[in-house]
Amino acid sequence: MPIIDITSLHHPGVEMFSTLTEAQLRNRIEPQKGIFIVESPKVIRVALNAGCQPVALLCERRHIEGDAADIINRCSDIPVYTGERELLAELTGYILTRGVLCAMRRPASKSVEEVCGNARRIVVIDGVVDTTNIGAIFRSAAALGIDAVLLTTSSCDPLNRRAVRVSMGSVFLVPWTWLEGDIRQLHDYGFKTVAMALTDKSISLDSPILKQEERLAIIMGTEGDGLPQETIDEADYVVRIPMAHGVDSLNVAAASAVAFWELT
Repeated sequence: MPIIDITSLHHPGVEMFSTLTEAQLRNRIEPQKGIFIVESPKVIRVALNAGCQPVALLCERRHIEGDAADIINRCSDIPVYTGERELLAELTGYILTRGVLCAMRRPASKSVEEVCGNARRIVVIDGVVDTTNIGAIFRSAAALGIDAVLLTTSSCDPLNRRAVRVSMGSVFLVPWTWLEGDIRQLHDYGFKTVAMALTDKSISLDSPILKQEERLAIIMGTEGDGLPQETIDEADYVVRIPMAHGVDSLNVAAASAVAFWELT
């Protein structure tokens, strides 16, 4: 287990933790070389248990024999970069959550058919760009029985560092992939689509007809404008959450949790 003590912000090998942007880490040109960063021992363990491949660890010195000891033992063939808390915070640009980061190899993308083949309830995330909302939606999906997640290419990457942390590792527990093209293709897999939107034609989330459907794809829209009108018009159902006190909408993460609970 190579433990490497760093004393400089420019130490060779730590670039993935410091200077590379999320877009550079993702590496669209050569996806097989893509990296993502996992933060905190608990989430790192979830990722390892899900089969993610570690590349390197960045760990405060005090955690080598503490919170990160079991992780270091499991990842005995990768470099472990360590240093004082202040140096690592300056290196990364933020205080490390529980003092540990792990760089991991991005897994190969799955097909929609592979992700949704045996699913009964899926969520389609359409144009959601806030990393906190993405992480929260995944956490609710895992907790409340959603079988798979599809994301339009206009949505935030679920393997963004903050999204992974907010999800508490749920991005590794629920199958997901990118949805290229039209949402109507989900009909080919036997799904009826549910657009979560407030319109004159919306039915209530607790309508019995929804629970009678064998396969449902719940479509959640962007934080500001909601779903595109075209998506609403093409959906099999347009659904609203009943609310009180004249409130007409919820944050997309909160709305997704309510929808998942009712429809699963």
